[in-house]
Amino acid sequence: MSRTVNTDPGPTAKNLLGPGPSNVHPRVYKAMTSPVLSHMDPEFWEIMDETVELLREVFQTRNPLTLPLSGTGSAGMEAALYNSLEPGDTVIVGVAGFFSSRIVEIAQRCDANVVSVNADWGQAIPPEAIDAELKRHPEAKVVALVHCETSTGVLQPLEEIGRLAHEHGAMFLVDSVASMGGHDLAVDSLGIDICYSGSQKCLSCPPGLAPITLSDTASQAMKARKSKPRSWYLDLSMLDEYWISARKYHHTAPASMIYALRESLRILTEEGLESSFARHHLNGEAMRAAVGAMGLHLVASEEVRSDTVHAILMPEGIDADQVRQTLLNDYKIETGGGLGPFKGKVIRIGLMGYSSQASNVLTVLSALEKILIKRGHEMPPSAGVSAANRIYTEA
Repeated sequence: MSRTVNTDPGPTAKNLLGPGPSNVHPRVYKAMTSPVLSHMDPEFWEIMDETVELLREVFQTRNPLTLPLSGTGSAGMEAALYNSLEPGDTVIVGVAGFFSSRIVEIAQRCDANVVSVNADWGQAIPPEAIDAELKRHPEAKVVALVHCETSTGVLQPLEEIGRLAHEHGAMFLVDSVASMGGHDLAVDSLGIDICYSGSQKCLSCPPGLAPITLSDTASQAMKARKSKPRSWYLDLSMLDEYWISARKYHHTAPASMIYALRESLRILTEEGLESSFARHHLNGEAMRAAVGAMGLHLVASEEVRSDTVHAILMPEGIDADQVRQTLLNDYKIETGGGLGPFKGKVIRIGLMGYSSQASNVLTVLSALEKILIKRGHEMPPSAGVSAANRIYTEA
C-alpha cells in the first residue's frame, strides 16, 4: 500500500515586526542545527557555563544565580514571583498595562497580599505613588514593575523606584522581557534584585527560554523561605543546583535552544551593549518621527516612549486589525494588535534585536502609508518614510 508523501514546504517566511517574536539572526538558526548533546554531558556543561557568563554580561550583573529557564517569558514571570513570595507576603505592583496586570494575577495565585499602584495605560508609574504605598505597607517584601510594557510601548523609569524599594527594605523585581538587550538595563547599578526576560525579543532568539537573575539578597530570601515554591519545575534553588553549583539533574534541558541563546548572546556582545542600545534608539527615533509626520499618535506619553515597541493609534474610523491583516497578507509583515482598552484601535510595531534595522523601519512605514491612504487617511505621500530618512541622514 503506497503512502502519500508530505510535500508541504513548511511555514511561510514573514518579516516579524510585532511585539515579539523578532526576526532570528541567521547565525542563531545555524547554531540550532548543531548536534544535540545530553543535558548531563560535560561538553554541554561547558556550553551552559558560557551561556551563563554571557547572560551576566548582558544583564550587567555579577549575580551567581543567573541562568536561562526552560520556558517562555511568562515562565520567567512565574519563577520570579513563585520564588520570592510566600502566602501572606505583601507585594506592591505598578500596574499600567496588560503584562503588569498579569504580575498581579500570578502574585494572587501565590496567596500574596497584592497592592496595586495603578496608572493610565500609556503613562509611567509615578515614584511618589509607590513611596506612599511603601509607607502604608512597611511589611512589603517586593516591589514589582515592567520595564517596557509591551501593550503600550511605555519604558518605565526604574532608578528612583528601585531606590525607594530598598530604603523601605523591599526587594526590587523587574520584568525586562521587551527591553533586555535593546535598552540599558544595568541590573547591579539599578539595584534590581530579581530580573527576568525572554529569548524571543531583543535577543533575537526563538521563543522558549527565559533568562533570570537574582541578587544575593533575593537568593538569601529564597533560601530562608518557610514553604517550598508553588512550582517544582520553576524552583530556582533546584535549578541553581543543575545550572550553577552542583550539576545535579533537574530536567532535560532544551539543548538546541541553549545553543541558540548562546549564539544570540555572542552576537549581542560582539556588537557591544552600548552600540546595540544606540541602534535601537536611532531606529526608535526614526519610527517616532515618522508617526508624527503621518498625523498619527503613540499610546505612550512622550517622555517615556520605548525604542523597542511602538503602539500606534490608528485614525478614527480605520480598524487597526484590518490594517494588520493587510500588512500580513499583502506585505508579509507581522505586527501586533491592541490589547485591553486599545483592542482594534492600535497596531504595535516591534523593532527589537535583529528586527531593529533601518531597512525594516522604512519597509513597514512605506506599506503602512499605502494602506492608510487607501482607507482615506489624509497625509502627504511618503510623509513617514521621508521623516524617518531625515533622522537617518542627520545621525
